Amino acid sequence: MITKTFSQDGALGKAIPGFQPRQAQLDMADAVYKAIQEQSQLVIEAGTGTGKTFAYLVPALMSGKKTIISTGSKNLQEQLFHRDLPLMTAALGFYGQVALLKGRANYLCTERLGRQMIESHGTHTDPALLSQLVKVRTWASESKSGDLGECDAIAEDSPVIPTITSTNDNCLGKDCPTYSECFVLKARKKALDADVVVVNHHLFLADLAIKETGFGELIPEADVFIFDEAHQIPDIASQYFGQSVSSRQIQELAKDIEIGYRTEAKDMRQLQKVADKLVQSAMDLRICLGEPGFRGNWREAIKSPNIAREIERVRESLDFAIEVLKIALGRSQILDVAFERAHTIKGRIERVCDVSITGYSYWFDTTPRHFSLHITPLSVADKFHEQIELKQGTWIFTSATLAVNDDFGHFTSRLGLKPSAQFSLPSPFDYQTQARLCVPRYLPEPNSVGLADKLVSMLAPVIEQNQGRCFFLCTSHSMMRELGEKFREVLSLPVLMQGETSKQKTLAEFMELGNALLVATGAFWEGIDVRGDTLSCVIIDKLPFTAPDDPLLKARIEDCRLKGGDPFAQVQLPDAVITLKQGVGRLIRDKKDKGALIICDNRLVTRDYGGVFLASLPSIPRTRDLGVVEDFLQQISETNNQD
Repeated sequence: MITKTFSQDGALGKAIPGFQPRQAQLDMADAVYKAIQEQSQLVIEAGTGTGKTFAYLVPALMSGKKTIISTGSKNLQEQLFHRDLPLMTAALGFYGQVALLKGRANYLCTERLGRQMIESHGTHTDPALLSQLVKVRTWASESKSGDLGECDAIAEDSPVIPTITSTNDNCLGKDCPTYSECFVLKARKKALDADVVVVNHHLFLADLAIKETGFGELIPEADVFIFDEAHQIPDIASQYFGQSVSSRQIQELAKDIEIGYRTEAKDMRQLQKVADKLVQSAMDLRICLGEPGFRGNWREAIKSPNIAREIERVRESLDFAIEVLKIALGRSQILDVAFERAHTIKGRIERVCDVSITGYSYWFDTTPRHFSLHITPLSVADKFHEQIELKQGTWIFTSATLAVNDDFGHFTSRLGLKPSAQFSLPSPFDYQTQARLCVPRYLPEPNSVGLADKLVSMLAPVIEQNQGRCFFLCTSHSMMRELGEKFREVLSLPVLMQGETSKQKTLAEFMELGNALLVATGAFWEGIDVRGDTLSCVIIDKLPFTAPDDPLLKARIEDCRLKGGDPFAQVQLPDAVITLKQGVGRLIRDKKDKGALIICDNRLVTRDYGGVFLASLPSIPRTRDLGVVEDFLQQISETNNQD
């Protein structure tokens, strides 16, 4: 049946113009079908271009079993739901219900919108904010889903969004006056009734970690669980099986106390004092934690008298909030919920400050305006394995990057998986003719002084000759900024830098220009799909080993040592190999794509472990001569011009 569906004159051949049967896709579909029949675990690495989405969708839809599909990002989630699923359901004549479910921060909360509208007519009104709220209200009156991703009137990073969406902490649940119209509730009800539900990893793992109150099960029970971009799961799982508390939560609590004071408890001026004190204490701790964009060791940081003093002030402001809110109990729903939240936040801070409990990494991170304090379990294998045992059914994990030199142990051990089958499917692309890989000669050592200058002078001629059409992927924000600025000084082409606008806008501008260099870091290493000659060169500044002072990595290394393992071979190297495979995967996205990959790190050639990286990459012809790459790119350019 599966073979027939994937044939030239089968369901897919009829539904997709120019469909070509691919052996790797058929092999994967067969394996997924078998795993569903046997209710087993399956791990599949499917190289770029295998067509893995259809390979798991077809057997899942044909099985008639309730299926949850979890993706690595909201972008992929939307693409799957709006593009791939409709195509497959039509091709297979599938008449079941399908649903899209996101985290509650994506859905408008009409109760909070109403409160913001009242609040914004006060003395502190920001006209821009009010106009955005009015646009949202107009959109909401016609929206069936309440999904703010569908509201074109506001930007995806608009500061208004956190004020009109709810969190687990501030949701009023069944006590909410607009409970019956709640968009989150409607989305979850739809998911409960659906045969196929598309979620993302963050939502799935949040649900495993906490069964939310007031709504029962967030993600419905199912028979089949499929994880796409599965390489991301271990790190995301460790976030959710730990705990965290942030200045954002404290500020949102303060904001709600202020709204309660202005709308329902105007005689309680102490509430304004509470809100001010909360915001001030959170800001003071943020300043005390130093530079933004930093991940630090919280166990070490809390030993500092200054930080310990500011933490004590945050605790005092929360105690003061609890005392004052206790007097207001029963006067206002928003203040009643704020009383509970103040207790919750205080409890989280106490837990994060008790650094004596072993088996966890204690760390903090900072942005320009906020901080977060985290405790993360060193291993999620036991907890994840326990959940699989509880739920039973079929569990399928797939990604283009799961194996290190054909070994899946790194991935399966981190999640406690016991797959009945695990294998790699090769990409159908002809890398021998489509690509070249260059590790240039005379490279400076990684982390050496003046590295950015040398890379710019070495690579600017290649980028200029190629008319841009290039991604430069960096392993740190500081390197990205330094390279971006220096390339702007020497290139005649447009140079875009990640972070100067939203990811979507940056990518759209890159594709529109057609001759740009995009200098980027983490967010562009994976999940980006640029086909055709808009992108024909990907440069990587160095092998993507996680910074050795990263507190999470330090903790995993320590845990590995305690178990008698080799931290470099079992933790650092496999992580870096998988990240590099993701970055390399940006280059060839289609059978017609051609391009060059330049990796500016001698260690690929000079160190023994370089062989592990190279063996894990597609078999691309290699050279150390940049001239070979320039000639190859020139040929591509001439061929494209003739076409």
